[in-house]
Amino acid sequence: MKPTVHDIARSAGVSLATVDRVLNGRPGVRRVTRQKVEGAIVALGYVRDVAAANLAKGRTYGFTFILPGNDNSFMIGLADEVRTAMARSIPERTHIRIVDVPPFDPAALVAALEAVLEAPPSGVAFVAIDSPEVRAMTARLAAAGIPTVTLVSDIPDSGRDHYAGIDNIAAGRTAASLMGRFLGRRPATVAVLAGSMLVRDHRERLEGFSTVIREAFPEIVILPVLEGRDDPALAEMLIAEALRQNPQIGGMYSLGAGNRGLIRALATIERGERPLVIAHELTTSTRTALAGGLIDAVLNQDAGHEVRSAIRVLKAKADGLPVLAAQERIRIDIFLKDNLP
Repeated sequence: MKPTVHDIARSAGVSLATVDRVLNGRPGVRRVTRQKVEGAIVALGYVRDVAAANLAKGRTYGFTFILPGNDNSFMIGLADEVRTAMARSIPERTHIRIVDVPPFDPAALVAALEAVLEAPPSGVAFVAIDSPEVRAMTARLAAAGIPTVTLVSDIPDSGRDHYAGIDNIAAGRTAASLMGRFLGRRPATVAVLAGSMLVRDHRERLEGFSTVIREAFPEIVILPVLEGRDDPALAEMLIAEALRQNPQIGGMYSLGAGNRGLIRALATIERGERPLVIAHELTTSTRTALAGGLIDAVLNQDAGHEVRSAIRVLKAKADGLPVLAAQERIRIDIFLKDNLP
């Protein structure tokens, strides 16, 4: 059975009236009490069914998801999760459409966002590129009253309403802690493969990674970042060249996509000479590589949770309801070959 407001009240030890005030963002609730209620909501897995309330009103939500249309396993999976949400459109009273744009192309993203203004939906979610023109366009959407959610990569202070994604600085710090511990605090050279420094999530992961390496593992040297633009062929070429020029590389951190190319390059190296590898996103390719020992650890974010969170937030914003931050927090999962699901 789905948890109810009665379950929340009982778990938090408060009245139904208090639960109602927290759910509707009304004042009159002490901070500690509000935290108890929000904690109970998360622990119980309660999801407020705003759609059910709007069913009586006959309301339908129109949402636009703007996604990079490249050969990126994670982004393909993200689009699949949006299509899964589209399959639930009738009971959830949503009408969702996907707009593909070229990856790492600010002008194309701005054009897609500008097109939203011509027939404004109930909300828009998009994978952000941190550029002045994208920020300005996001502010225009906010000024037009269109709720916006950034997915995977954020542009804070841009007027967007919410970010559905992991804490990327924390992800980079986690990768560095794993790298330093796995290498046993011995001197080592580490290569970093990114997609593009145009996107904030990649910059933040690098920032977190570099900070922990500098502070906790000064014996590790980080080579200049390789930008593979999430292209497997380019990533394979860059990694192969990096290994040719620096055969002493002891570790690799793949903080973006392009992992299929990385895996192909690693497969050409003798097992005993392979560097330690930490990558992002548990896809078919990284799962196989993790199980086979080509990759040592994978940091993962749940694309399905991000899509569902974006839809919940856009609905709440469209209805003028508060967002429960604890419910929308996206966690970072760490997978080794020993705990693969």
